[in-house]
Amino acid sequence: MTQNSPLVLPSGLAHAIAALQEKDRRRLDDTVTRLHAVNGRLWDTEDRVRSALLTPVQVADCKREIDQLNAERNALAERADEILGALAHSGDDAAAPLHTETLASVVDRLSVLTLRIWHSERASARDELARRRVPALHQQREELCAALDTLVSDAIAGRRRLPVPARYKFYGHDDAVVSEIKPSRHVGRVIAFGGLSECGKSTSAEFVRRTCGAQRLKIGFLLRQAAHRQGLADPYALSARRQAELLLGELNRFAEAHVDTRLFTIESVHDDASIAELKQLMGDTLQIVYLDAAFAVRVERSGTLAQAVAAKDEIKMSRGAHQVAALADHVIDNSGSIAALRAQLRRIAAPAAPTPLRVTTPYRLGLSAAVASATADFIGTIRSYGPNVRLAALTGSPSEGTWIAGWSDLDLLVVAEHEVIGRINEALERYRTSLSGAASLGPTFVTPGELTARRFTPRLAFALHQFQQGHPVLHAAPNVELPTITREELDLAAVRELPQVILTMRRLRIDAGPETLRPLYKHLVLACRLILREHSQWETGPDRILTAASRLPGLPAFSVPPLTEICSTWRDGGNEQNIKSVATAVDQLLAWYAAQLAA
Repeated sequence: MTQNSPLVLPSGLAHAIAALQEKDRRRLDDTVTRLHAVNGRLWDTEDRVRSALLTPVQVADCKREIDQLNAERNALAERADEILGALAHSGDDAAAPLHTETLASVVDRLSVLTLRIWHSERASARDELARRRVPALHQQREELCAALDTLVSDAIAGRRRLPVPARYKFYGHDDAVVSEIKPSRHVGRVIAFGGLSECGKSTSAEFVRRTCGAQRLKIGFLLRQAAHRQGLADPYALSARRQAELLLGELNRFAEAHVDTRLFTIESVHDDASIAELKQLMGDTLQIVYLDAAFAVRVERSGTLAQAVAAKDEIKMSRGAHQVAALADHVIDNSGSIAALRAQLRRIAAPAAPTPLRVTTPYRLGLSAAVASATADFIGTIRSYGPNVRLAALTGSPSEGTWIAGWSDLDLLVVAEHEVIGRINEALERYRTSLSGAASLGPTFVTPGELTARRFTPRLAFALHQFQQGHPVLHAAPNVELPTITREELDLAAVRELPQVILTMRRLRIDAGPETLRPLYKHLVLACRLILREHSQWETGPDRILTAASRLPGLPAFSVPPLTEICSTWRDGGNEQNIKSVATAVDQLLAWYAAQLAA
């Protein structure tokens, strides 16, 4: 669509609008701006339909587009009158003379006149008649602005009545009026893949579908669906703007019929003009991804002759496929490893964001004095390494307030760049030495890239989710970015992690006794926690987890003593009954689990 001159309202009307409530001013400004844009598109389409080179089918498509734009024009004018009507005098003015037009009708005329002036001035360099008309058109605009200001003043004072704004336009179908097109609230994020032949568009879209739950859609499919719905013979003959509106309308329709899907991919972006218009309509909701790869790489992947790939490229480039790169939010070089490609795709599909974290000191985690002191020294050391260390935390029982000296582990998580891992290892050895056996240390190191690419275990995902819920960390760099972990993701993670926990628990059960009491009990609690999570039940603390698991359908109630007794048995020995109760609970859970999954 041609970029036309902006619509400037006369001073009297602008002053009156300034007295409206802020939300009405914003709504009116948006409506009038869109009304002027629709008039500009109407002008362009009416120019295009007059071309002698159009086929009858193309003329019919242009006529349908004009009808749609006229419907939208009337809908926007009615919407503007709903707001402008508040300017009229609210008293008993039945005796005041009735004006022939609403305020929005005059604004609409002013919009068309503004366009006429703009087009005439553009044509004046080559058209003498147009050049002579320009002064007269400016005079008409001045007179119309003065008349509109007078009408506004009279309407506010009650000296003139405005007619009922309803236009009752009818376009053949109840749903024919095209309203303002915006992304549906059910459209969370859309990734549009572009690129030349064999660049990896389909492979990338399938990966996002499989790992992120996206719905794959083809641009051609959406346009064909929209064309069939609106009676268009050839949607590709429409303007880029109208194609974008048809695409968004069909995408909205699909999203509203599949409300559980928030992520969509669309392929294949071969038209730079229409995707630019779609980006304007959708903003950051739409992320354009251009996949680039050397010609030789694409030929090798295709398994065909170079001439065949070149021929496909030529067709796509004739439509502007190669120019999509300049519009893209992300340009990915897909000549490298599949790991690099997938890492970038995961960041685009589920971007990390600055995460507000609750930072505390080791002395507030319920640790013993010696363990807290050793931990504080370690945190101070790695903090001195600078921004390469992004985050450090004790996960599990210290963060949940259930740490027990001599029983609980220190599950340490450090997020740092790979370059400083060697120095962190040295600090870790000093940390382990200073603990002097007071606690068992279990470190986990992960790089920021691994996190944002979502390459982490289910257990680490759970720790990240706990940070989001306010569990404390011991160090966090400014504006640290972490992936958002939803409860739905953790439910799926529980399904993936539980089999390994069950297998380990069976192995530990074989040697149940004083030596294996601690790991057997911990795996019993972990298995119950994961099973509860599958049932959308979230509990913390071993005693509460085992109590909640006892209420699962078909699972006999556990008779396991409180954690404090289990700790005492493990530390001091004796009390065979406590060991037996844990083994019995493990047997109950394993038998129940086997029965649930029996064929």
